[in-house]
Amino acid sequence: MDKITKVHIVFYSMYGHVYQMARAVAEGVAEVDGAEAAILQVPELIPEDKLIASGAAAARQAFADIPIASPDDLADADAIIFGTPTRFGNMCAQMRNFLDQTTQLWLSGGLVGKVGSVFASTASQHGGQETTIQSFHTTLLHHGMIVVGVPYAEPRLLEMNEISGGTPYGATTLANTDGSRQPSENELAIAKFQGRHVAEVAQKLFR
Repeated sequence: MDKITKVHIVFYSMYGHVYQMARAVAEGVAEVDGAEAAILQVPELIPEDKLIASGAAAARQAFADIPIASPDDLADADAIIFGTPTRFGNMCAQMRNFLDQTTQLWLSGGLVGKVGSVFASTASQHGGQETTIQSFHTTLLHHGMIVVGVPYAEPRLLEMNEISGGTPYGATTLANTDGSRQPSENELAIAKFQGRHVAEVAQKLFR
């Protein structure tokens, strides 16, 4: 029997946008025979009273049952697709804190040769989608991972008739400054393509 290709989708989401993208990524992984997706979220750092005041606590209930990731979970995967909102053109503090706990994996080479990919959310069209993903890639490269993006074989990257996220570095969505905009059909389709593409690349490497 062929080996199962394990794809872990590790995300942080404050208002649910990145979580919706993570689900679409997982759908793409599931389209690949012999691949399975596990969705995990990184620990929250914001105090509960602050989440309630910002309105995020209620939004987070939609994915409260998603298991919390630990750095050790990463070593079990063949591919890891990370999802993060943007904070001033970079990944959020919660994701940075999680990655900063992977030193032992780095020392042991636990992620060397695994496939790594990133998707993101920003408030606006020019809110740092590409810088967030590209700066995230730096960490993956330090771990010796094989970085995979979204090639232009995905024609939805070229959508010009509507506002849409989506970059060759990874899928993205636009949330608006108040979080009112939800991921569009085009954005979710790109995220799904990313999941499928990463799973297919991982299969070629590890089966």
